[in-house]
Order: sequence, then C-alpha cells, then structure tokens
Amino acid sequence: MRTQTAGDPRGEAGMTMMAVMAIMAVFAVALMAVAPTVQLEIQREKELESIRRGEEVAEAIKEYVIYHRGTKLPESLDDLLEGLPQGTKTRMILRESAATDPLSEDGKWRLIKPDPQTIAAFAKRVQDYNNGLLPSNPTQLLDRYSIVIVNSIDTNSEEDLTEPEDYELVTDNTPFIGVASQSKARSVITYYGIENHSKWVFTPLFRGGGGPTPPGPRGGRPQGTPPPNR
Repeated sequence: MRTQTAGDPRGEAGMTMMAVMAIMAVFAVALMAVAPTVQLEIQREKELESIRRGEEVAEAIKEYVIYHRGTKLPESLDDLLEGLPQGTKTRMILRESAATDPLSEDGKWRLIKPDPQTIAAFAKRVQDYNNGLLPSNPTQLLDRYSIVIVNSIDTNSEEDLTEPEDYELVTDNTPFIGVASQSKARSVITYYGIENHSKWVFTPLFRGGGGPTPPGPRGGRPQGTPPPNR
C-alpha cells in the first residue's frame, strides 16, 4: 500500500484546502455579523434620498403656487415636471428623478390634499419639534392654505390630530399641497422627530423663518438616529 511522504503533493493540497475552508468559514461569520449594519446603512441612504427628493417636490409646489399667485395648486406631478412659462422659454422647477419616491414599491408619491386631516397632524409634529412654535410660510401666498390647518391645531385635541392609518391613497388627479411616501415602515432616521415614512409630509407650508429647513444642520443632512430596539 502506498503511503504519503513529507513531499507528497496530495497531502499538501489537502492541507491547503482545509486552510481555505477555514478562512471562508471565518469570512462567512464576519459577513453575518456586519449584515444588519450594512442593511441599516442602505435603508438610511434610501431615506435620505427620499427626503432630498421630497424637499425638491415641496420647493416645486411653492414655485407653482407663486407663479399662479396662490390661486391654483398642481394636480399631478406632471404639472410640476412640465415647468413654468418664462418669456418664450420654460423654467423647469422639478427634476424627473425627484418625481419618484425611492421608498414606495411603485415609486409613486402619495399626494397630500390641502385639508387638515393629514397636514394638521404633521404641522403639530413640526410645532413640537420647533419648541412649540410653528414656522411662518415662506410666502404669504401659501397662507390661504395654511390658515385652516392652524385653526385645526388650535381647536382640536391631540387625539383629533392623529392621522388615521386607513388614509386615502391618492397618487394623481387631485389638487395637492405636499407629498408623502406610501411606505408605512418605521424609519431608521427621523424627520422632524418622526419615525415613520408615511408621516413624513413634504410641503412648502410652515417652512419659513424660525423653523428647521430641513431638520438638522443648516444645508446638511437630517439628524437621524436609529429608533430603539433596532
């Protein structure tokens, strides 16, 4: 019977294979350890991108309202994508990429109507985040849409200002003053202290002086922290 000697290449190959398998096992364990952190970071980046795009939509709504002297709201994102007449040219007010929500499965923003049901709940959260002060509007042309919201906050209880979970999902063909994600998932970061995607309302209302615009360092990223037990 043939036995392996010190110089037998088959024995060396076997030892090498065992060493490779050991290294791969260690590598697999390391990957499993960092996977949750990587997933959280990917989700965080998606949320930051959603906020950036939502803020762009809010700014485009403001420009649209100013152009129409406060008498008209956009009824679809196409109204914003088409831009506004400026002399013989068209001034673009919204990038095509911003019309897509990276958090929604179909990429469509939920359109927020100018009524108290959703806006008042968000405005109350902004007020609480801003130490009890509700920021003024960036233009008085938005006041006609915000006054009913302010009255709702002043006259309704905290419970009345809670947005219902079975809200109407509208993505087109309605006058809207803001957008929100269709995703109802809990967020990794916070937006005005809010930890739920569907409750992040991107609107030009209550975004004037005295308020964080956007929340976090001026011109920087929102100050988000992972919610408890994540």
